[in-house]
Amino acid sequence: MRILVVLAHPLEDSFAASVAETVRGKLAANGHAVDLLDLYREGFDPRLTPSERSRYFEPSYDPSDAEPFVSRLKQADGLVLVFPQWWFNFPAILKGFFDRVFAPGIAFENDPDGGRIQPRLGNIRLFWAFTTTGSPWWVVHLYMGNPVRRLLKRGIAAFCAKGLDFRLVNLYDMDRIGDRKRKAHLLRVERLAGRI
Repeated sequence: MRILVVLAHPLEDSFAASVAETVRGKLAANGHAVDLLDLYREGFDPRLTPSERSRYFEPSYDPSDAEPFVSRLKQADGLVLVFPQWWFNFPAILKGFFDRVFAPGIAFENDPDGGRIQPRLGNIRLFWAFTTTGSPWWVVHLYMGNPVRRLLKRGIAAFCAKGLDFRLVNLYDMDRIGDRKRKAHLLRVERLAGRI
């Protein structure tokens, strides 16, 4: 399987980078072709351009402004996201990735009569995310309603592909845990990536 691993963290030595490398290494060891897309290191511009937005609902939307990122998504059989949750949401660069790359004609098709959008990412069979959050489990789930999971599963994944293997793996309370728990989480990540 060809898997696009998308990393969204500004620091090269971040825990998210360690998670992405753990995922990449395990997938490669299991024979998968892995394309690691580090949004910061590759200079991805998350800003939707005026030109992109003005063409968004045209029947023949041209995604060329977001190349080669669009091509990499279209070539993938699976997508693995690695990012921290900030303010119970995606980092801005990852939100921009969805805005610019998960575009009409690529990830979905607009209904010209204003009805439901039609999924177009038939090539993507696996959609996993490995995240961290500074908040404890109960704040994310009970108080906030787990917004990142809802956005990924009910919004992006459900509207862009069908019959996906979806999974969100989160490390909670990141701001207060120590090295022992971080190392244990990396072992968990490696074990789970081995199931892909």
